[in-house]
Amino acid sequence: MAQQDSVITETFNKEKARLRNFIRKSVPNAGDADDILQDVFYEFVSAYRLPEPLEQVGAWLYRVARNRIIDRFRKQKQEVILEQSEGDDALWLEAILSIEPETPVTLYEKKQLVEQVVVALNQLPIEQRQVFVAHELDGKSFKQIAAETGVAINTLLARKRYAVTFLREALQTSYQSY
Repeated sequence: MAQQDSVITETFNKEKARLRNFIRKSVPNAGDADDILQDVFYEFVSAYRLPEPLEQVGAWLYRVARNRIIDRFRKQKQEVILEQSEGDDALWLEAILSIEPETPVTLYEKKQLVEQVVVALNQLPIEQRQVFVAHELDGKSFKQIAAETGVAINTLLARKRYAVTFLREALQTSYQSY
């Protein structure tokens, strides 16, 4: 047990600063970033004490951090303004796309993809875009959206279907190149 504690402490000290920087790139609030970092190391301690050893601890930590960031964004009910393709408005999408360690190539590809998605979303009719954003990005149910907007659920379902079809076609070449 003392040896496990020693390895856990050593890993914490080694990875803490880099992992915090990784999280801060996706989470603008320092308190939220620290909460995520604490969650990651809590999971690390729990997983490290299991009978099966963790392989590639660094990669495992970043994978858990990425998952916690995505969870945080899904839980938050942020108002997403898609009309602007630059700035913090596309932050939610950039956080979700933080799948790989950042290199100049992945940063460029991520920026290009975010821009293409925002352009495609902005090409949707406003009704379709609102339903798509509310359901897919804000995590609202169609029942909630119907209650908020007064639009019938079947109409919302049709609007989302049209939006998904359009986005699939608009982003097909982007998807194939990634």
